[in-house]
Amino acid sequence: MTDKKDTIEEGKSLAILAYILIIGTLIAWSINSEKKNKFASFHIRQALGLDIVFILFGVLVSGFNSWLVTAPFHLFVMVLWGFGLAGAVQGKITYLPFFGNLFQKWFKKIA
Repeated sequence: MTDKKDTIEEGKSLAILAYILIIGTLIAWSINSEKKNKFASFHIRQALGLDIVFILFGVLVSGFNSWLVTAPFHLFVMVLWGFGLAGAVQGKITYLPFFGNLFQKWFKKIA
């Protein structure tokens, strides 16, 4: 049990960093590539997936040029971001709603 707790504590700062824009994700990924921390890797994959979803769907949503479409999208992404960040801060491994399992599968070799 102590080993798991140590892993979480060691990886917590990288996990939190991963949720700070895409640059934080890339920095955390780079730092974690040397000494693979499972907790940090989990959150890096979640944050990377969230960044990609934000960029891809953001491009599509921006074409509507209506706040009735863009506002709910941004609110949705902010809620997912807050959920992921809260999990990292609390030292929990919780999947993001809707996409979390997919992010872990798609990026399992990345982080």
